[in-house]
Parts: sequence; structure tokens; C-alpha cells
Amino acid sequence: MGKRRRAAERSRKSPAVIGGVVALVVGGGAFAAYSLYGGGASADENPTTAASEKPVKKGPPSAAEVKSAATRFLTAWQSGDIAKAAALTDDSAAATALLTGLGKDARLTDVTLTRGTAAKATVPFTVKATVSYKGTEKPLSYTSRLTVVRRASDGRPLVGWQPSVVHPDLGEGDRLVTGEAGTPPVKALDRDGGEITTAKYPSLGTVLDGLREKYGKKAGGKAGVELRIVRKSAESGGSGDGGASGDSGDNADDKIPDKTLLTLTKGTPGTLRTTLSPSLQAGAEDQVAKKSKASVVVVRPSTGEILAVANSGHGFNTAFQGSLAPGSTMKIVTAALLIDEELANANETHPCPKYVTYGGWKFQNDDKFEIKNGTFKASFARSCNTAFISQAKKLENDSLTKEAQEVFGLGMDNWSIGVPSFDGSVPVQSAAQMGASLIGQGGVRMNPLNMASVVATAKTGTFRQPYLVSPSVDNRTLAKASRSLSATTQAQLKELLQYTAAAGTAAEAMSGLGPDFGAKTGSAEVDNQEKPNGWFTAWKGDLAAAGVVQAAGHGGETAGPIVASLLRMGSN
Repeated sequence: MGKRRRAAERSRKSPAVIGGVVALVVGGGAFAAYSLYGGGASADENPTTAASEKPVKKGPPSAAEVKSAATRFLTAWQSGDIAKAAALTDDSAAATALLTGLGKDARLTDVTLTRGTAAKATVPFTVKATVSYKGTEKPLSYTSRLTVVRRASDGRPLVGWQPSVVHPDLGEGDRLVTGEAGTPPVKALDRDGGEITTAKYPSLGTVLDGLREKYGKKAGGKAGVELRIVRKSAESGGSGDGGASGDSGDNADDKIPDKTLLTLTKGTPGTLRTTLSPSLQAGAEDQVAKKSKASVVVVRPSTGEILAVANSGHGFNTAFQGSLAPGSTMKIVTAALLIDEELANANETHPCPKYVTYGGWKFQNDDKFEIKNGTFKASFARSCNTAFISQAKKLENDSLTKEAQEVFGLGMDNWSIGVPSFDGSVPVQSAAQMGASLIGQGGVRMNPLNMASVVATAKTGTFRQPYLVSPSVDNRTLAKASRSLSATTQAQLKELLQYTAAAGTAAEAMSGLGPDFGAKTGSAEVDNQEKPNGWFTAWKGDLAAAGVVQAAGHGGETAGPIVASLLRMGSN
């Protein structure tokens, strides 16, 4: 594409929501604004006329159409013609609102857009602007992208509107706002008093955002002036421009925190101590960095303290907020249920056939193995799917849901760890989906925080809600389970986990960590994903950890080494 020189000059009196420079750089060579349809301004302003004269085009837009549509949209946006830019999208109302807010709320001026090289229908571009607020100015630069789509009604190529076109971190209902921050900054400390920074721990950015949003005011800081993403308020609360107020309780902790993009004037931070261990956190960062999509959490079973959390992707916090099928690690909860219901006993014979049919589905084991005349302990250690699903007909549809909620504290939407989190979901299901849920598929959803808590509960017998900030800081109430594991069930569950760590699918990863240890592996199939997500959860002494490596294969080989290395590090 050619480089665009300064566009035809506009009168200084012409209106512009986003004022300033109007040069759009688009590649090699300079050219003025042009019509997508080659018919001058009239073709742009009256597309129905052009559409009525030509057959409606179908299929993906061509490279030329992508180039033209993207260029015209970026030119209109940059020049401040919001109405025209919005009309070049497939949702003009939403585009108008968000683009108007860039000048009105975000206080952006002197906007310059530079288009990159298209990849099929997707066009990357950079945004450079000045953020101005009450006499203070700072430059802003970031990259974004747009995708050109074809409107079905007339075949016209348009920008497929998403909030992420304006900024890649914007979601539906989010806004860019410049002003006094809704909450003061926070100086977060680890359990030893060391400051937590993203320079030291790269994956803690979302955690620090969450700590600030909840505890900024409570920690005694003073807010500065910032450009930030203000998230759409959670239905359970939130204070609009300032994000969550921190006073509505942690039931809104699934809300993604507001995000600071640029600091114009610094505030005075308050100080907040967390439960994170500096050595384990550093180790967790190192371990997940070896994988493209890995997440891990370490907790202390005796207290619930979160000692480490890390994600190889530094955006969404999968470790705390992920919602993924946990695969066979869920068999810890299912095993507890079967033992409670006297449908299984660790050392008694238990069926593990190649196949079992339930609810019209035919389930099988990995590689279609079977264990003849084997014990339930052998089936658990080998991760035999049919050993669990064969018992589905003897259970109620809500049996697993009750076990998860009443014993393991899962799926009640009441965890309050100190930052946004998801506390798992085990919905009531029937027929084949109920059978699949027994092996961590179906509608069951978890994350590493949940599964670290599950193995910690199995180890101690009592659910202790994980937390990152002590409840004494804000007098919040931690979630509780209505009952503990019975002595019989806990003893057998520990035996199952210890045997799996010593001689089952987790043995290779857990080698040398015994005897006070236990583990469970898992693989979760995901639609349209060639390899399953690999899960691993384990305890060693008073440490419990869980990890997932997405689209990587079996958990013992992928997530296992990550979890085991942290347990080894923490026990030294």
C-alpha cells in the first residue's frame, strides 16, 4: 500500500471530535482519500444506488476491498469525521458511541493512524495520540487491528465492528476514560514484605489491577490522573467510572478489573500485604514461561493461603478466572462421591471395561484399555473413565453437584480471595452429559485455583477457601463448605492419590517427592482442538498445586513437571 501524505486540508472551522493531525500513513507512496467504489463521494454517500445497479457481491472481501475499506475507515476516524467512520462499519451506532468517547471521555487529540500489512481480511494499525487533561499532556501509542467483512444485504465491504478495534483490551460495554482514577494505586507486598511488580513477576499484571480496584481506598492511597479502561459494571455492583467500589463484596470478583493504560500524574499508593511467596512466585513464573499456554497455582492446604499464581499469557488470568473442563482431575471429587455412596472402595474389585454406554453415548478409556479384576485404586491410578461412568446409573443427576458444593466448596459463587476469581461450576446434568461430568467433561468447568483447592481438601479433609489477601484486612467472610470429608472417605481418597503419585499416571512427574504426597493427572478434550488440555494437581506436605497446559497433551507429561517442580522447590 502507498503511504498517505497529509490529507486534503480541512477548514479549521470544520467540526472534529478528535482534533489534530490528519495524516494517515498506510505504506509506500502517498495518495489522497478515494472512494471505495471508484465513483467519487456519491458512491460512498449513496451505496444503495450502486448496489441497485450491480449484483450483490458474496464471499470474503478481496484484498483490494480490504485495503480500501480499512483505509477509508481509518482516514475518517483520524480526521475526526466520526459519523463517516461509523458509517463504514457494520454497527454504526456502537461505533459512533465509542469513537465519540475518544475525544469526550478519553481526551485524545492529535490522532495519527498507521496502517500495517493486511493478513487476509484483518488489518493491523498503530495509534499515536496525545492525552490531555487539565493542562497535563502525555503521548500515547499502541497497536490494534480491524477486520473487513461483507454486508450480506448489499455486498458492501465494511469494518466488522468490535470495541477492540478502538483498543485491543476493550470489551463490550467498556470505555476509555481519562481523569482522576477511581481508586488510588496500591503498593502490593509479598508475604516477606518485598514489593510485587510486573517487572519482577510478569504474569501478575491482572492480579495487581484487581488488588488496586478492591483495596486502593482501603489501603490509604491517593488517586492520580490516568487514562484507563473502565470495565462494564458487573450486574452485582460497580461504581461506573471508578469500577468496582470495593464495598459491594467479593461476589463481584468475577469482574475483570479496570486497567490503567497511561499515567499522567502519579497518585500516592497505599500498602497491601499478600500471601504470595517470593521464591515460589519466581519459580512459577519461570515454569509457565516454558509453555505457550500454561497456568499454575500453589496453595497451603492447612490455611488456604495462595503462595503463587502464574500464567504464560500475561493478559487474562486463566489461573484464577479460567473456565475449562478439568478432565480426569475431577475424578478426585467423583471418587469422594462414590466412596461416600458406597459405590466404590479403594481396595475392592471395581469394573474397568474398555467401553461403557450411558445416556445413549458410548464412553471409552484412553487407548481403549481395560483392567480385568482390578481394584478401584488401580482404576483411579490408571485414570479409567469407564470405572466412574459405569456407576452413573446408581447416582442422582445432582449427586456430583452436591458433593462438589457441600464438601469441596465449588460452584457456589461465594469465594472472596481478594481479586477477581471463578470458583468453578458443576451444573446438574442428565443422561450422557451427567456421565461425562463424572470424568470432568460435560458442563464441568474449573481452573488451576479450583483444582489446587480440590487436592488440598482431599489432603486435609476440610475445604478452606483459598485467599490472596487476609480476610482481616477488610473483615470479609471466607466461603465455607457445609460438611467435611468423613474419616473413611478421606483416608481412602488420600490412598488413591498417594498410589497414583507413586505408581500411577503421576509417578514420573512426582518421582522422589514421597511419601507425604498425592497426585492426579487429567486430559480434557476440547472441540476443534487437536490435542487435549493437560491437567495435573498434587500435594506435598503442606503445599498443594494445580496446573493446566492448553492444547498440549496428557497432563502427566505437560502440566506435571510444572506442578512437581514447585512442590519440590517449596519443600526444600
